[in-house]
Amino acid sequence: METKWLEDFVSLAQTRSFSRSAQLRHVTQPAFSRRIQALEAWAGTDLVDRSSYPTRLTPAGKTLLDQAVDMLQALQATRAMLRTHHASAQDVIEFAVPHTLAFTFFPSWVSMLGQSFRSFNSRLIALNVHDAVMRMTEGSCDLLMIYHHPSQPVALSAERYDMLVLGTEALYAVSKPKPDGTAMYALPGNAKKPLPYLGYSAGAYLGRAVDHLLKQSVEVAHLERVYETDMAEGLRAMALEGHGIAFLPDSAVRTDMAAGRLVSAGQTPSLSMEIRLYRQKPGVEAVSEAAVGNDSDKGLARSLWRHLHASLTPSA
Repeated sequence: METKWLEDFVSLAQTRSFSRSAQLRHVTQPAFSRRIQALEAWAGTDLVDRSSYPTRLTPAGKTLLDQAVDMLQALQATRAMLRTHHASAQDVIEFAVPHTLAFTFFPSWVSMLGQSFRSFNSRLIALNVHDAVMRMTEGSCDLLMIYHHPSQPVALSAERYDMLVLGTEALYAVSKPKPDGTAMYALPGNAKKPLPYLGYSAGAYLGRAVDHLLKQSVEVAHLERVYETDMAEGLRAMALEGHGIAFLPDSAVRTDMAAGRLVSAGQTPSLSMEIRLYRQKPGVEAVSEAAVGNDSDKGLARSLWRHLHASLTPSA
């Protein structure tokens, strides 16, 4: 049993709507429904009466609800106590970052800050986009770094969260080259012999971005999915071995492209994404009612935010 199942269940009890809770939990409705079903499988009984609208809890569900709230509050309180044991907690900035940015953009960005700001201790929590966003909404990280594209917005209210744009990054198709330097797999391919496609798993943020990119392409790409993973680094490794075509962010393949280990896979337009940094506004409580001991307003994190805001915001 996973704690996020309990958090989903508490949200459903509050909203009485699968679609609304899925939106609040930053997950698709089918995925949200599967997690509720997984909790019911663990409990061994139905927790939700799906025959009514708005949704109601079964008697077993009402019993679990009280226990779930108590358990989540106890876990958050315990976590807060444990964090106070770390003597240098106030000197560490905790970042929630999706895996791709954690491997590519984040290391060089921190190095740059060592020169323009100062050296500082950081703790990187690498997650998928959904779980990284949940870290921010629950108040369990100082800063959140994510990609953003208008076709795939992340629902973080401007009333609760400050945001800075750190830069932009292109997402485009790459392939291992042939001996003559041209792409081993070049878009758009053809219907009789589709190109082997190295794709992101269903629900992955970059996967949805690629779907949008392909829909915007003038030419139809003929692709056959032969491999999938949540992580861009996994797709990069497979592309380097010549297993197919992959759509990757520039920071993940820039070195490989410069060295000729990967080349552009065709004329499909690239997609430009913003790299955004979020923080919870000072004085604003975490969204999760179970969140206790929010440290998101630490002095070091505030100083870094002020530095970034001054350097990234144009002068009037």
